[in-house]
Order: sequence, then structure tokens, then C-alpha cells
Amino acid sequence: MASRSLGGLSGSRCGGGGGGKKSLSARNAAVERRNLITVCRFSVKTLIDRSCFETIDDSSPEFNNFAAILEQILSHRLKGQVTWFGYESPRSFWDYIRVACRKVSQNCICSIENMENVSSSRAKGRAWIRVALMEKHLSEYISTALRDFKTTRRFYDDGAIVLGEEANMLAGMLLGLNAIDFSFCLKGEGLDGNFPAVIDYTPYLKFTQSSDSISSDEEELRTLGSSGSESSTPENVGPPFIMDENSWFNKCKRVKQKYQLTLEQKGYLEELLRLRENQLSESVSQNKILLQRIEDSDLAHKLEKEQLEYIIVELQDQLKSYQSLDQLSAEVSLSQTSLDPSHSQEGDGKQDTLNLITEGKEDTPSLLGLCGSLTSVASYKSLTSLKSNDYLASPTTEMTSPGLTPS
Repeated sequence: MASRSLGGLSGSRCGGGGGGKKSLSARNAAVERRNLITVCRFSVKTLIDRSCFETIDDSSPEFNNFAAILEQILSHRLKGQVTWFGYESPRSFWDYIRVACRKVSQNCICSIENMENVSSSRAKGRAWIRVALMEKHLSEYISTALRDFKTTRRFYDDGAIVLGEEANMLAGMLLGLNAIDFSFCLKGEGLDGNFPAVIDYTPYLKFTQSSDSISSDEEELRTLGSSGSESSTPENVGPPFIMDENSWFNKCKRVKQKYQLTLEQKGYLEELLRLRENQLSESVSQNKILLQRIEDSDLAHKLEKEQLEYIIVELQDQLKSYQSLDQLSAEVSLSQTSLDPSHSQEGDGKQDTLNLITEGKEDTPSLLGLCGSLTSVASYKSLTSLKSNDYLASPTTEMTSPGLTPS
């Protein structure tokens, strides 16, 4: 019975070994992807911080570490190239970039292919990283390559970073590098493709020891010191955690650099605020001047309108006076015609002229009244009374004997 139970246990263990290996490999692949993406994010942050104080070039350790991380990411689970004999030879990420980034406008693929001092595929890939950073198009290259899913699937195996969800995070991280001005020499030792890139994880590792852990370490050290020998005392035991002098100096230097950067930013913001205040004051003064001009123009328009209205009233009064004068002249001409019959012909001519002038006009009430007064009986009697020998000469006498005077 015991042998059977042991045999069954061993069989169950052997049967579950395949599933355990698969889960372990999946876990290792996930941890590897997460580590590379996390370290890449840290390296981008350190590059941005370092660019505030100095120019990033080939001698910068932050850049060398970033280039190694990006090379590891792009080479993660990259398929090999199958030869004619069925063997699989290793391949560089440059073979993938060269095909997937052809659609980028004004790309540097052809220029890197034609470089004379760069021969190996790995060296061309490293040169491409530097050129893309100097052109500020690295994020655009990566995004274009990841969108070409068919080509990416052809070059990478399942579980690769560029095929997972981490690929979108990678393109977003690299976007912040467009704000940095890089300066590289494409003939240096960094392009040597004979050695693989190695990532230095020490700048991103940070261990903080808690106070409870420190006190327990002190008690342990005291216990070990007292039990070792009677002459040893706790006072001879040094502190459990002593920082190096260089680390303190580096921390002080970083704090000083941050302080100087903060001062520069403060001065820049104060200068910017002063310029904006000057611009605002100028705008307010110009606004006041424009408002005053608008008020002056409105007042001038009102005065001009009043003057024009006054002129229109005067012109209307003058027109009425001219019309009354015309009516008076017409009445006088009619009265003269009725008083002097000898000038009937001349009066007829004047009447014709007057008819031409007043042609097309309607008779006014004043004119009708005047005509009625002239044709009335009383008017006629007054006119005949004026034709007496005492006051007027006979027209026949004047024509026959102009030299005689009336008796």
C-alpha cells in the first residue's frame, strides 16, 4: 500500500511537471518584460534630468545605459534568420527597423545603410538610435514600426515586448526625449558591433532600511560583541550603516544643482511676469486711448448731425420764401395787365411766359383768391374810376397830338 501511494504521488508530480514549467516560463517572460520597461522609464527620466545641466553625448553614462536598454528591448525574443541549410543564424534589431520604418517621411534608413565606417548590422542599429535621437524622431520611428503589426509578427516570437501591451508604453516614454538636444559622433567606439550591450542596474537600485531593522541590527551586534570576548565593549562597535563620503558629496552636488536650476527658473518666471505686466499696462493705456477717440468721434458726429439739421431747416425756410416771392410776382404782373390795356399785347406775352413757367403746376388757393378779387365788380369799378380825365391822359389824344396837354 505504501509503495502504491508513493508511486501515485510520484506519478502526479511527473504529470504536473509540464504545466509547472509552462507557468514558470510565462512568469519569467512577464518579469523580464516588466523589468526592461521599468528600467527604460528610469533611464529616460535620468536622461531628462541630466540634460538640464550638461549636453548629452557618447561619454554620458546615462545615455550609454539607455542605448543598452533600448537595444535589449528591441532584441527581446527576436527571431533568427533561417539559412538555406535550415539553420537559424542570429539577427539584429536593425533588420526589423530597416523594413518597418521605411514609411517614415524623410527617414534616415538609406543614409545609415550607406555609411562607410559602419559595416555590421548591430553597429547600424546603434547608429540609427543616435541619429533618431539627434533628429528628435525616435518615438515616431518606434510608433510607425509598431503599427506595422504584420512585419512585427514576422520578425518576433510570441511574448516579445513589441508584441505586448508594453509596446504602447514604450512609444509614450520615448516621446519625452524630443525635448533633449543630443550630440553624438558616429565614428566612436559606441558603434562597435562586436560586443553586446550590457545594462547597468545599479543607478536604479535603491534600498531604504527601516528604523526597526536598524535597532535590531544594533542589538544583534551588541550581543555578538559581548559573547565574543570580555574585553570587547559595545562602545567599540561602529554604526551599522555608514554612508560613503562620495555618496554624501554626490547628494550635496545634486541638491546644489537642483537649487541653481530652481533659482534660474524663478528668475525666468519673474522676468516673464514683468514682461506680461508691462504688456498688460500698455494694452490698458491703448484701450483708454481708443475709448477716448470713440467718445470724441461720437460727439463730433452728434454736432455735425445738429448742424446738418439746422442747415436743412434754413434751406426749407428759404425755399418757402422763394415760393411766396414767386406768387407775389405773379399777382403783381396780373394787376399790371388789368390796369394798362395798351400793353395788352405785352401783357399777353408776359402771360404766355408766365403760363410756361407755371405749366404743369396746380393752382394754389392764394392764386385763385387773387384772380377772384381782380374779376369782382368792386375791383372793376375801382379800375374805371382811375380812368378819368383828371388823372390819366387819353390814349387817342396822345397818339394824335402828342404835344398838347389836357385842359
